[in-house]
Amino acid sequence: MPIVTEAQVIKVLQQYNPWWRNPGAIQDEMKPHKRIAFFEAMTILDHPTIRRFPVLSGARRVGKTTIMYQMIEALLSRGTAPRNILYMTFDNPIIKLRSVEDVLNTYETLYPFEGERYLFLDEVQYTDNWELWMKVIYDSRKDIKLTATGSASPLLQKGASDSGVGRWNILKVPTLSFYEYCELLDLPERPEIPRGLRITGLTQLPKGSLAEFMGSFSSLQQHFNRYLVIGGFPELVLSHDDMRAQRLLREDVVDKVIKRDVLTLFNVRNPLSMEKLFLYLCVNSSEIFKTQTAAKELESISAKTIEDYIRFLEQSHLIYCSHPTHVGSKGALKGKPKIYIADAAIRNAVLMLDDVLADDREMGIMVETTVYKHIVSYFQNGLAARIGYYRNATMNQKEVDVVIELPKEQILCEVKYRNDAAVPGTDAIVTLSKEEGTKVKYSFVITKNLVNYGPSSHDTRVPIFRVPALPFVYLLGWAEAEDARAFSGQNRRSIL
Repeated sequence: MPIVTEAQVIKVLQQYNPWWRNPGAIQDEMKPHKRIAFFEAMTILDHPTIRRFPVLSGARRVGKTTIMYQMIEALLSRGTAPRNILYMTFDNPIIKLRSVEDVLNTYETLYPFEGERYLFLDEVQYTDNWELWMKVIYDSRKDIKLTATGSASPLLQKGASDSGVGRWNILKVPTLSFYEYCELLDLPERPEIPRGLRITGLTQLPKGSLAEFMGSFSSLQQHFNRYLVIGGFPELVLSHDDMRAQRLLREDVVDKVIKRDVLTLFNVRNPLSMEKLFLYLCVNSSEIFKTQTAAKELESISAKTIEDYIRFLEQSHLIYCSHPTHVGSKGALKGKPKIYIADAAIRNAVLMLDDVLADDREMGIMVETTVYKHIVSYFQNGLAARIGYYRNATMNQKEVDVVIELPKEQILCEVKYRNDAAVPGTDAIVTLSKEEGTKVKYSFVITKNLVNYGPSSHDTRVPIFRVPALPFVYLLGWAEAEDARAFSGQNRRSIL
């Protein structure tokens, strides 16, 4: 007798798909705010000539399941038969014990169907051979359109390279951008952004227009401070208890990922070592990471194990690794990444930091992390960009925090989130902006105060332009959202 009977599967499917009985039931699962990934996923799903399956990849609690429910609601609102839509999660202990094929066969025996069917598979990495069944469905079932999610990118990437080439597109879903945070809270003080404006476009604005633009963000300063502390996890953003939200962040996102997902998916035998390393990374966030140094300080963890764990944490969406990048003729440091925690609030929760807004050093780390995350998020779906950092190989104090490497140009970003944001003439961003014959086209210094903006006084080939952090990240998030609504993932704009 099978461990899980067909009757049990049917009962679970009926619970997960209440719109089969009452189409209006989807409203109980709905959230009004639609994330950027929703528009990108719907663009892929609805493409009239190119058939692809969208696969949403991101950390726990970033809203992947909500995006699926919003897609289901969109299908229902335009007349798709409710019973032609199936949602199932392989995080469920009953569904987890059955294959995709078994669940699909059970579903197709329940009702007579006409027309296209839509399958929504949540947390597919928990079922065996998921990528093979998605390939079979793609190749043999032209009447089926499929959307899937997963919290572990390596399995999704492996499936995409082995079976998914030309069959599905992976969309990375980060935590909320600051723009999405403001949209989710429906803040009335959101500034009006001129259509088509980008970060690089700020350099062309007349002085009066630029001053007016920067001043329009002043009412968002307190919200920006809260965003740095509480982060971009939708459920926690809507919470009215920030202390409890931090505890939930630590328990639901960090502990479950490390103690369950990583152990299960990567066969990690010593979760305590993984926790120690993650704590070490939180303490040293945004600094250059040296494996041998970490191995000495953590004592019982070998360098090889640390390298494996770093890869697991990155693939589980808990950290970003920024690798050194060459700029012009200057030799760059090799092989040592800078590591950022995926959302500044995760670091705050793990380290149980109090009153971080009064600590200039902690604020600098949080803002650099937030700037890096926003840049990666802007470029990660559909744009050929490499995001790294620069540090001179012989004079290690010369560094540029973020280098955006595009096919024909580079953009330099240096974060100086402090009251005195003066840029010495010896800084790397000044030296590199002077050099002839490089690919550098734009150089930005991200400042703290809203009055600290505009061209710097340095005489450089590429002008250095100062932009306060708040409008910098807001405008990046806004531009990403505008592009997602207007263009498919393959046609995103190619510049900030």
